[in-house]
Amino acid sequence: MPTKLRSLFLIPVLTALVGCSSINLNPFGSSAKELSLTPQNSTEYVCEGNKIFYVRILNNGSDAWLIYPDHEVNLSKAADGGNRYTSGAITLAINGAETTLNDGEKIAYTACKPQVKSEK
Repeated sequence: MPTKLRSLFLIPVLTALVGCSSINLNPFGSSAKELSLTPQNSTEYVCEGNKIFYVRILNNGSDAWLIYPDHEVNLSKAADGGNRYTSGAITLAINGAETTLNDGEKIAYTACKPQVKSEK
């Protein structure tokens, strides 16, 4: 079969495959399964201005892994024994709906509320 004719034959076949919703071209599994955007074993906090970050408490509460959308930071529990975690410039104070996060002078997240996960 000449190359030009073969190309004309493949166009309708490929168009039909793309338009067919029953074909799963995902090599990693079913596309019907919804993936969570929340990192595993973490709590999502939503703050004023819809700012979002995640926290994963580690080492029996002595560390907090702060997960931003573009990077992660480990914070150690502050010496005062409360629910404050710090790395020097960054301070996370976990206090229910009044959780605050200060990342130096650049970022201040206030009125942060932990989000409750709903089971589907």
